[in-house]
Amino acid sequence: MPGAQPDLPWLGQPHTVAAPKRRSPAAVIGVCLGAVAVLVLGLVAIVALNRSETPLANPNFRDAPSSQDSPAPLPPGGAGAPASASNPATETPSPSATGPQKVLKLADHPILQDPNAGLQNRVCTLPAWQSTQEGAEAFFTAASKCLDAAWGPFLEAYHLPFTPPALHFPTGASFETECGTIQVGIATAAYYCENNLYVPFRGLQTDQYGNNPGVYLALFAHEYGHHVQEVAGLMDAAWQKIYEAGQNSPAGLEMSRRKELQAQCFSGMFLGAHVDQGGTISRDMYNKAWNDQETRGDNTSRSHDHGTNAHYAAWWRAGATSNRIADCNTFAAPSSEVS
Repeated sequence: MPGAQPDLPWLGQPHTVAAPKRRSPAAVIGVCLGAVAVLVLGLVAIVALNRSETPLANPNFRDAPSSQDSPAPLPPGGAGAPASASNPATETPSPSATGPQKVLKLADHPILQDPNAGLQNRVCTLPAWQSTQEGAEAFFTAASKCLDAAWGPFLEAYHLPFTPPALHFPTGASFETECGTIQVGIATAAYYCENNLYVPFRGLQTDQYGNNPGVYLALFAHEYGHHVQEVAGLMDAAWQKIYEAGQNSPAGLEMSRRKELQAQCFSGMFLGAHVDQGGTISRDMYNKAWNDQETRGDNTSRSHDHGTNAHYAAWWRAGATSNRIADCNTFAAPSSEVS
């Protein structure tokens, strides 16, 4: 039938998870942003795309959340995706192009149009976190497989050229990338450059964050979110706007924030789609990732290119609670929601 929505077996059914009890008797309406602790030191994830400019750094993490932090709500139907989605349409490739092609669009990008499209509810099995080089490599390698399985079929359904990013685990004081030489320190927890994702163990600050795999997983899923943007064409389209406006101009900084806040939302989508599915992404991991988000952002890093701590948390939580990619359309949001 014309206009019928084909079944896409890689999309999961919505499921209901009761919201956990909170320590405070006050009810939470919508997304609770909470108080923001402005700290100087913490984990920083960096994304770069072989540009001539200095790579942008993600806002800092605070001290690792304790088990006493307020648990994160999972609204009814908030972590699933429908069993069908509309047949996505992409731009017609140029006559010389063959196979899947990127679509250089932003607010009107095909993957952001279907209000019912989200990631499949999947089982993701990760090894127990160990604060060692070998333990971190095993954890992030397994996490990358789960992210590939989640995002690969989704992007391929829109005829986009998905390939997994190459993983690297630098061990020295610096490492080489297509984007230049990167120094490892407290400002380098993860780094994305042209289909390559780097996770230097020395930058994770495990002595500070300890056994908090949910925090590390959310960070990693954010960087993977930049790979999703790169594959889709969103990243190139955003950088075109940044170049046109000037990287440090008000318009250029706002476009950078839209790009970063969308990666936040994609990270939330991944955790929301995989929590309580029978794997090892537990409610405790999800709750700690949820609570950690409001401690990061431009208020903490004292920059203007990633979004306030409140917005950094709000966009992650929007993706986590709805698992609908249309809710991650930061490029269509008013400026007041991406400040």
